[in-house]
Amino acid sequence: MLRQIIARAFWTVSRWRLSSEPAPDRPSVLIGAPHTSNWDFVLMLGIAWRLGIDVRWLGKSSLFSGWRGPLMRRLGGIPVDRTDPSRVVADVVARIRDGEVFGLVVTPDGTRGSNAYWKSGFYRIAREAQMPVTLGFVDRTTMTTGLGPTFELTGDVGADMDRIREFYADKSGLRPALRCEPRLREENATDSSS
Repeated sequence: MLRQIIARAFWTVSRWRLSSEPAPDRPSVLIGAPHTSNWDFVLMLGIAWRLGIDVRWLGKSSLFSGWRGPLMRRLGGIPVDRTDPSRVVADVVARIRDGEVFGLVVTPDGTRGSNAYWKSGFYRIAREAQMPVTLGFVDRTTMTTGLGPTFELTGDVGADMDRIREFYADKSGLRPALRCEPRLREENATDSSS
């Protein structure tokens, strides 16, 4: 209740507009893209709290050191050891299979910098946990943020990513120069085998 009151106040005074499809009706991998600023975190909390979505999010382990650890965990954070990223997928899938119910926010374009590829963890988690993906967005050109469609991944990486690219084609992020085109390294293997 308190979180929804805070979120209502935030959206009342914010220059950003919340433009969202309905929240997913079951646990989902929530893609947060383009991820170009630390302010994306505030917008993500505002969206989740306003729509009543219990979220978890993945963050580098250094965010959880010292006094920040309890706060970050309270806000839904799951620390990620970047030296062993494959363990993250297994850990998250295990939480879901153990009955924990949440929306998992993932920023596949990684840190706020221009990368050549998205990280594929979101795809593997969604497939292994049999969760749909929900396309969350930040678009500075229209000053809107929110949730787009929710859909099941098919396992055809190229086709699934084409659908994701189509949705994000006109979304700029807060800092457009840092935007990363939605593309997985795995698509190169698929393209070359065609």
